[in-house]
Amino acid sequence: MGLRDLVYRVYESRLETSLGRLDGPRHVGVILDGNRRWAKAMGLDDVSTGHQRGADKIFELLQWCGEAGVEVVTLWMLSTENLDRPSKELDPLLRIIENTVRRLVREGRHVNPMGALDLLPDVTARALKDAGEATSGFPGPIVNVAVGYGGRREIADAVRSLLQEQASKGTSIEELAEILDIEHIAEHLYTRGQPDPDLVIRTSGEQRLSGFLLWQCAHSEFYFCEAYWPDFRKVDFLRALRSYAARNRRFGS
Repeated sequence: MGLRDLVYRVYESRLETSLGRLDGPRHVGVILDGNRRWAKAMGLDDVSTGHQRGADKIFELLQWCGEAGVEVVTLWMLSTENLDRPSKELDPLLRIIENTVRRLVREGRHVNPMGALDLLPDVTARALKDAGEATSGFPGPIVNVAVGYGGRREIADAVRSLLQEQASKGTSIEELAEILDIEHIAEHLYTRGQPDPDLVIRTSGEQRLSGFLLWQCAHSEFYFCEAYWPDFRKVDFLRALRSYAARNRRFGS
């Protein structure tokens, strides 16, 4: 172990000790950003190498979240906009996502796929649906896998589902308008039944949500990290938890 690694180990240990006395987040959302830029920064012509390194990093993150007592982790792996990328890049990325989801199942994770699965290729959509069905009764933290996900699309899907549900009960538009409230829509979101994210982490230095969990993030705390996702370290995660714990959460008041 080099001196640099030793210093980080000592720093990690001190951070973990200090966090042991503080309340942590129940739900952590992560925007896994910077895989392509990491590959280019490393001088790699094939950006799928960056996507694979990013996929491998997910399993480290889940271990850290488990140690911190996090109950729900939402991973934004592919947006609806990303589906417009050239097939030369998109196809290998979809294979990586499929393999990652299968590995989550093998490791006994409770996988909850979320996103517009109807926009995905059949093989990818099937892998996600199979993972969700196979692990729905698994104990332990929930891992929301957001693929083909967009926040505006989620809200539109929730409203559409709500209208269809009420129509099946014979409820008129006028009657629905009288009773409609926030909870009615929340019950049809991809994350229904889950706590809203307490902490959202975005890597790569970008400081925007880009449509991530727009409804659910009304009172979330945000942490922006300069590191590209493949370079995200445990010490970066612990810093995010420390930043979260230091904030005075007023929930809009």
